[in-house]
Amino acid sequence: MEARNPRRWWILIVLCLSTMVLVVDSMALTVAVPAMTEDLGASAQQTQWILDSYVLVFAGLLLTSGSLGDRFGRRRVMLIGLVLFGVASLAALFAANPGEVIAVRVAMGVGGALIMPSTLSILITVFDEDERPKAMAAWSSVSMLGLVGSPVLGGVLIDHFSWHAIFLVNVPVVVLAVAAGLALMPESRGPWQKPDPLGAVLSAVGMTALVGWIIEIPQRGAFGGTSLPILAAAVVGLAGFVVWERRTASPMVPLALFKHRNFSGGSLSLTLVQIGNGGLLLVLTQYLQFVLGYSPVKAGMAFLPLAVTALAGNVAGAGLAARIGNRVLVLVGMLVMAASFALLSTVGADGGFAVPAVALGLLGLGAGLAMPAAIGALMGTIPAEKAGVGSALNDTIQQAGTALGIAILGSMLAGGYKNHMPSDAPAGAKHSIGEALAAANGDQGLVHAAREAFTTAMSTTFLVSAIGVVAAALLAAVVMQDGKSETAKAGSPEPADAERTGTEARANVG
Repeated sequence: MEARNPRRWWILIVLCLSTMVLVVDSMALTVAVPAMTEDLGASAQQTQWILDSYVLVFAGLLLTSGSLGDRFGRRRVMLIGLVLFGVASLAALFAANPGEVIAVRVAMGVGGALIMPSTLSILITVFDEDERPKAMAAWSSVSMLGLVGSPVLGGVLIDHFSWHAIFLVNVPVVVLAVAAGLALMPESRGPWQKPDPLGAVLSAVGMTALVGWIIEIPQRGAFGGTSLPILAAAVVGLAGFVVWERRTASPMVPLALFKHRNFSGGSLSLTLVQIGNGGLLLVLTQYLQFVLGYSPVKAGMAFLPLAVTALAGNVAGAGLAARIGNRVLVLVGMLVMAASFALLSTVGADGGFAVPAVALGLLGLGAGLAMPAAIGALMGTIPAEKAGVGSALNDTIQQAGTALGIAILGSMLAGGYKNHMPSDAPAGAKHSIGEALAAANGDQGLVHAAREAFTTAMSTTFLVSAIGVVAAALLAAVVMQDGKSETAKAGSPEPADAERTGTEARANVG
């Protein structure tokens, strides 16, 4: 039996810090959206681009960055991403208009794309199958700590300073992660492989165009205006990428991974969940602040049930997976998540926070049970020498789901809100609840109508989310398999070769 890396748990600390910076940024920014929108005078489309520009770049570069990590060193790529993310966060302090914030988010998206694949790829090469579930649980638990702290900290910073200050949350985490990475983490990389520049270009163009097309749907429709040429670029880029990767002798992405039921089932299930989750935090943040009148700090505190129960579910899931299997755990967790969305669809404008609190608690519990199990199952199918690009492939699919969820659910929310507003309401008030409250000027009738319209539209959005998560649960139950990592299939290493390449990859660590 191969000796385990003696520094593996120290390495895990670095991976946890690197992942936490992405979680902290996402949650803190979500809490800041209402204040940022008001201060910058951002339109609904600009607000969506502030959120989606990051996802656009992140998704477009994930496959390339994962391949770069396998080729040039996963630690090196991760540290470069952390530095870029930190510098962009500092630059955000000086942003004075929506365009500048979007530019900063683009730079942060590049940094995030370099960070994310490296964390999971290093984890699966450092830890063997026996210890990997514990490592995954610890890695996910630290992310939950970020979920607990970042909304509250973000709310405090907004109340006492401005929304600019939320980006400061990233800086100390980045500094600590970089210092720990330099001091504790050895380099790791896969065996040498011929570069695949055409594959990198096609993947970046195809994924960027796909996510860009999704983002444009709420404003221009699926085939209207500039949407059609963007869609055409996405189809050409991604189709060309698949054809090229199947023909070239040294493909950047091992498409044969989709022959593994746990990889394909886990990835597609997580994608459907991400579509359901896509607009959750943005919608609920607006509900808490615009409908219930919460301050940013109180809105941040309101997400504590989600984070605490997710942490509990994650800890429990680490032990249950070994006894009942990943597939059952994913199915149960996702059904609990679907129940939480269904409960959120019953929330009214005057109902208070009791029902959302219970629903958020259920959502956290379900996610804590399902997500690590699904990720652990699919990551166990990835050959160690392709750890970086394999994990990036999974991340890419999920990010596309997130962007699709934001676009679809955001469009449904905006359309439903507009349709439920009184016909005699001011034109601006029909665009968003934020504009309606700003234009009310003491008109309580308009305020009440806007809150009712938003809540009604929100209920429909969450009902659609519940359906999507149920579909994800059924897909996982049908496609995924329990047990150890699946036996290698056609197009991937045979069992003996997989063991050998895994040994080689772990030998390169240290």
